[in-house]
Formats: sequence, structure tokens, C-alpha cells
Amino acid sequence: MEIILKNINETHSWAKEFAKTLRAPVTVALHGDLGMGKSEIARVIIQTMRGADTVVPSPTFTLVQNYDGISHFDLYRIEDKSELEEIGLSHAIANDIVLIEWPDIAGDFLPQNTIHIYLEEFNGGRKLKLMV
Repeated sequence: MEIILKNINETHSWAKEFAKTLRAPVTVALHGDLGMGKSEIARVIIQTMRGADTVVPSPTFTLVQNYDGISHFDLYRIEDKSELEEIGLSHAIANDIVLIEWPDIAGDFLPQNTIHIYLEEFNGGRKLKLMV
């Protein structure tokens, strides 16, 4: 599925609706260059499911943030797959709604039914491709 998101409001609306479809355990891999909206989509999903006032910092430095059944990972700084077990990725995959930014390092660590979201710039907005 391919969706054109013209602006941040459309991105938020899409993420809110997408959040309503998620049930644990499920893994969502967010792909895209810096600034494409991976963190923003994760933030909206978490706030839709846990409350609009939920503070959702980027897990760039902590590597993972947990929100009562939702685990938000940022694998940008992971250099070796062996680190994935140390940060609790396999436990989260088995139990939580898992949102993963920069998922490429995880490779075959991800379950086969992972939902992949690819984001790229398109006419001042974003093109979102959703693949299972």
C-alpha cells in the first residue's frame, strides 16, 4: 500500500488511524532517512494508545523507551546484532507493540510478519509505503 501524506497534519491523522489497528504482539519497522518522520509517527502512535499528554522522547541515546506494552526502539547506534538481545528486543517482540526506527541492523531478528513502513520525501510531503 502506498499513501501520499501532503503535510504533518495528514501524517498525524494517518498515524492515529494506524495505531487503532495495532494489537500486541506486533512489530512495526520504520524505515527512512533522517527527518522523514519516523519518530513523529512513533510518537503519535504512542500518544494515541497511551494518552495525548504522554511524553515521548526519542530513544536515540537510550536505545529503547517503554510505555506499558509499547516498546519504542532506535537502532541507529547499534553496531552489532548481539546488542539487540541486551536491549531486550526479543522479549519486546514476543510481548509488546514494538516500534523500531532504523530497523535494518535487526535484519532476520525481526519476525516474518513485521509491518514495514518506508518513508521518503515526495512533493514537499511524504510518500509512505506499507508492507507486511
